[in-house]
Amino acid sequence: MTEKNQSIDAKLVIFERELADLRAIYQGVNVRYREALSVLSQLTFHASEAAKRAARSCEQSRIAAMNAAEVVKEARSEKILLVVQVAASAASMAAMAAVEAAAAAAAAAAAAATAVAHQAEESSLKASAEASEASRIAADAAVEAVRLANQANEIANEMKKGSGK
Repeated sequence: MTEKNQSIDAKLVIFERELADLRAIYQGVNVRYREALSVLSQLTFHASEAAKRAARSCEQSRIAAMNAAEVVKEARSEKILLVVQVAASAASMAAMAAVEAAAAAAAAAAAAATAVAHQAEESSLKASAEASEASRIAADAAVEAVRLANQANEIANEMKKGSGK
């Protein structure tokens, strides 16, 4: 019986060592998991912020295009061709900035969605939804900015043709 007890004791020692090794491995994996989760959470937050800022930029570009288009409309009656051409150009540049900002918002929203796919936290889901909404707002503003820029350029071209230049 003592031989059998010694054999069992030896196996228990081996199992205890293996269990201790497994615990150490688990603790290391758990630490790395928490670090990765923290990084993903930060990525989601920053991507959401980037999308919101891009949407604000897009909205400001839309306003710039609208103002430039308004200048073109007002200058039309006064036949100030150079002002009209510069304003139309400004509207086009504002529209391009709006399109770029909309693309940035979409990329940030995609990054937030990717981060959310790797973590299931309420704050990440909210940040991803905010980034998605910011992307939608940016796209709407970009469409409006492009429409205004096209309108301004049409007026400028009509004036240019009318002045013979």
